[in-house]
Amino acid sequence: MAQLHGEEQRKDSETCARDYEFESLPPVVEAPGEIVVRTVTQRDQWSSRLDFVLSVAGGFIGLGNVWRFPYLCYKHGGGAFLIPYGIFLLGGGIPLFFMEVALGQFTAQGGISCWHTVCPLLTGIGYSSVIIVSMMSINYIVILAWTLFYLAHSFTSNLPWASCNNTWNTPNCLEDTMRRNLTTVAGNMSAITNTSLDNYVSPVTEFWERKVLDLSKGMDEVGDLQWDLVLCMLAMWVIVFFSIWRGVKVTGKIVYFTATFPLLMLVVLFVRGVTLPGASEGIKYYLYPKLEYLAYPQVWIDAGTQIFYSYTVCIGVMTSLGSYNKYDYNCYRSCVLLSCMNSGTSFFAGFAIFAILGFMAQEQGVGIADVAESGPGLAFIVYPKAVTMMPLPSLWAVLFFIMLLLLGLDSQFMHVEGQVTSWIDLHPELLRKGCRRQLFLVLVCFINFCFGLTMVTQGGMYVFQMFDYYATSGVVLLWVAFFECVALAWLYGVDRFYVALEDMLGFRPGPWMKYCWMVITPSLCLSCFIYSLVKFKPLVYNKVYEYPPWAQSLGWCMALSSMVCVPIYALMHLVMAEGSFHMRLKQLLEPKIKSPQRGAYLATKATEQDGALPEKVIMQTAL
Repeated sequence: MAQLHGEEQRKDSETCARDYEFESLPPVVEAPGEIVVRTVTQRDQWSSRLDFVLSVAGGFIGLGNVWRFPYLCYKHGGGAFLIPYGIFLLGGGIPLFFMEVALGQFTAQGGISCWHTVCPLLTGIGYSSVIIVSMMSINYIVILAWTLFYLAHSFTSNLPWASCNNTWNTPNCLEDTMRRNLTTVAGNMSAITNTSLDNYVSPVTEFWERKVLDLSKGMDEVGDLQWDLVLCMLAMWVIVFFSIWRGVKVTGKIVYFTATFPLLMLVVLFVRGVTLPGASEGIKYYLYPKLEYLAYPQVWIDAGTQIFYSYTVCIGVMTSLGSYNKYDYNCYRSCVLLSCMNSGTSFFAGFAIFAILGFMAQEQGVGIADVAESGPGLAFIVYPKAVTMMPLPSLWAVLFFIMLLLLGLDSQFMHVEGQVTSWIDLHPELLRKGCRRQLFLVLVCFINFCFGLTMVTQGGMYVFQMFDYYATSGVVLLWVAFFECVALAWLYGVDRFYVALEDMLGFRPGPWMKYCWMVITPSLCLSCFIYSLVKFKPLVYNKVYEYPPWAQSLGWCMALSSMVCVPIYALMHLVMAEGSFHMRLKQLLEPKIKSPQRGAYLATKATEQDGALPEKVIMQTAL
């Protein structure tokens, strides 16, 4: 009888552990101070802590660190720009980053269902995030297609954008090496030919506009597909698919190379840049503080939007990556270290970029302001022009575009992974069986590829800028960030979430995060959001082409497509719920998951390791 009783007890223990593994509902804390239970679901997890760290690092250390932050720092007062940047970093960037990672780890859910579990009324936050990251992945892959195109043309002894002897060049093309020699006689040339050097175009610009883009005159002229770019974009989507199709266990190993090699290349470019003549002048312009710039509101707005861009918050990616952590992982320490790494990389990249810009300015006999650009202009015009002035130009071109390609690929991996994880966790019974995840990933990549075709036509650059200016702008990110703070800190309860953090981490984080989530971060987001709307200016491409009214309207529709999800889903849930308005509101503010308990996690962990469940843990879990 004793042996039979022991056998029955062992079976009950195994059944209890399987129940926790099978249970699909994630954990929650009902009230501060109570014992919490966490149900363990059948989801992938990172193979090691380093997988998570490198995946996050690769996800948010991207192109913006190289081509946007250094330019903003120079444009907005040099070293003085670091003051508003640091304020937004401590008051908005790090708190939001940690909140999203911790929320994903706590709920073990993706970017949509995690918000449904903690605050059903604001489930629309998750849908807004997924729409933004979907548009961002469509936009981002086009940059990778351009980069691959340039990389393919860099494996030549003579770079095609260095000379004017190509089929795409015009009679106004003037090589950059000749421009400086002609500067001293430009006045005489103007008198003789009735023209000036301003009428001439660099071969680098003509390669970009006439060969790569084959740019049309405006949005009304879509033109033909650029088949070279179509093939480059297809190749990028194939790489993205095979890098994430097996889940985070495989992706976590791929980023060992894709996240570290670009940083090594950045160091190489830095060493090369600071050894060039004129580099010190470029670095001086980059860092020299101009405190009077702090009086301009736009400086503060750009600092805030740069933080949200570079930390990849408000798009569901960090929540999804955090959901693959083990419950007791110390994500607080990792988030602080990763934040230092992210902002440090941005600052360091500025030295490499502006050292080369200083060299360019000296070679051309112009000021830094005449060569400094941001965004695609820096990557595909300024730097390609710089390498033509260096010894071994093909080598430096290859290294630069490999660095850009890997920086962008990491971010694209995480964008698509966050997008796919959010939908799969929303319908696990449908998409987590067999090879359905892979089939769904194929569908996502194919749909994004089809939308991306609009950006590789002759008028595709205008579409690309419209996506970047409206659909993935700082306005929509600030909107989502504000409601994230409201949902977690005020509706779910910041004290309740701190209990969950203590249960996961083994300690209670300092009060700074609490104050930020409750007051500082939403205040910063709301003030920047209102100012951005008040000072909004219609989109203009290259300071020349003004978008027609119908294109401006389409851009606002793209922006609103994500923003309206928050109020629409709140109204839908209120209408569909039963009972009085007070009962409906109370029901929608109540978390949808049972209280977690650390014992459940430890129970399943012990079962996986030893094959048996300790009776003490069974009793704790039952209680």
